[in-house]
Amino acid sequence: MARIQLHGIHKRYADGFHAVKGLDLDIADGEFVIFVGPSGCGKSTALRMIAGLEEITEGELLMDGERVNELEPKDRDISMVFQSYALYPHMTVAENLAFPLKMANVPKDEIAERVREAAEVLQLHDHLGRKPANLSGGQRQRVAMGRAIVRQPRAFLMDEPLSNLDAKLRVQTRTELARLQRRLGTTTIYVTHDQTEAMTLGDRVAVLNAGVLQQVGTPAELYTQPRNVFVAGFIGSPAMNFVAAEIHGDEVRTARGPIPLPASWRERVAGASAGQPVVVGIRPEAFSDADLEPGDGPVIDVEVEVVESMGSDLYAYFDPAAGGARSASLDELSHRTGLGDLTSARPGEQLVARLSPASGVRVGQRARLRIDAAHVTLFDPETGLSLAAHESPTAAPSAA
Repeated sequence: MARIQLHGIHKRYADGFHAVKGLDLDIADGEFVIFVGPSGCGKSTALRMIAGLEEITEGELLMDGERVNELEPKDRDISMVFQSYALYPHMTVAENLAFPLKMANVPKDEIAERVREAAEVLQLHDHLGRKPANLSGGQRQRVAMGRAIVRQPRAFLMDEPLSNLDAKLRVQTRTELARLQRRLGTTTIYVTHDQTEAMTLGDRVAVLNAGVLQQVGTPAELYTQPRNVFVAGFIGSPAMNFVAAEIHGDEVRTARGPIPLPASWRERVAGASAGQPVVVGIRPEAFSDADLEPGDGPVIDVEVEVVESMGSDLYAYFDPAAGGARSASLDELSHRTGLGDLTSARPGEQLVARLSPASGVRVGQRARLRIDAAHVTLFDPETGLSLAAHESPTAAPSAA
């Protein structure tokens, strides 16, 4: 196992493209950290620099306190699992698992024992004599992971290893992977563009955008305390709603009506001048059907445009009236996540409520939705930063 530290890491390519910009991150020994972000955000490039497959333009990479910038990949004692399985088709599962050990001149008895242990951990013991062509996608991915495990490296690096699997198998394999990492206790860095994977797998999640680390923290911290509009809009499914508003004393006023602020937010905006613009972030689950569930909080009257029944939840989409939020930070979120190609889904241009499946809301009808003001977040419309953001995006690592 290894502690991995990235100090001011940059990656610039010959054509001038600046892929990673000043990445600072401290990964504890045995920690499971996820790099997540939209396509092109620099997450795979950062992983490849840690592996030694990409040269570091500037900055320092440490493993257990030792600078490894100039070390060859083979000398860094890491194992990497790629999106493609990269198995040898003419070899059996056992031979694929044993191959890296044979190349390292490990004694035959030890090879047999390590292969047996890996097969047991990954439930491959019944498939050791089969070839990759006769395996399912999930079994092939487990073989690829097993080939990394048998080496007993200091760290695992995984680059979207589940993206080739179908949805159901991806969920199953994700669960197996989380259990495996806890059992082995090996430092793991996992790259994905799927925020659901990020939120369910990692001890901590590092959100990147355009080569810049936006925030790192536990999944709960990212969800409940997003540092900026990008993190708030990228993390969560459905995404956070954004509404333009103005601060007036102890409330924010939107086109749909006023929302009283809880005590924690009243303290933060105490010095704001009347009418100061703000972007209000509201998670979909902060809404409830006022005709179904009693409670406190402001009630808004909306016309439901789309209803999606998910079985355990019901998503009701509605127009924000004149309160659709627009700002440079929201435009950037829309562009980077690809939502700009889906006009009706652009952040701030359509709102969604996550309701009980017992709700009677219907398409084309009016609905009364209550807002839980305790779960709103306020953002600066110019910088995109949360008005509660006081800390650096690079929080200290969790204890090993």
